[in-house]
Amino acid sequence: MSEDDLLVTEWRQLASRYAAASCALERELQDRHGLGVSEFEVIDRLATSEAAKLRMQELAELVHLSQSALSRAVARLERDGLVCRALCEQDRRGVFVTLTDAGRQRQEEARPTRRAVLETSLGSAPVPAAG
Repeated sequence: MSEDDLLVTEWRQLASRYAAASCALERELQDRHGLGVSEFEVIDRLATSEAAKLRMQELAELVHLSQSALSRAVARLERDGLVCRALCEQDRRGVFVTLTDAGRQRQEEARPTRRAVLETSLGSAPVPAAG
């Protein structure tokens, strides 16, 4: 097998593992906590940020969503009372997303589910060395 074939095979295996883990995570988070993967990732990133708030642009980069997909996810979370949006005082074009107490609670409740699903789906995967 050529080096190119090996790379393509490795890529396909990675994509397959990602799809399986993502689908399992989507199903469990939705069934147990009423959250999609994108919504959970948003509240998890907010919960682990210093101020529990981020600009929409920063959040989009962290959760790997387009601006429109992020806007839809944040709108769903806001509708459910898990986040709130506010204009940036210094730059009126910027919008901050802030985690609410209810959002923090939902994130804390859902974290063990994420952990369990990822452990089941990816637990046998070697962890790449840093650097």
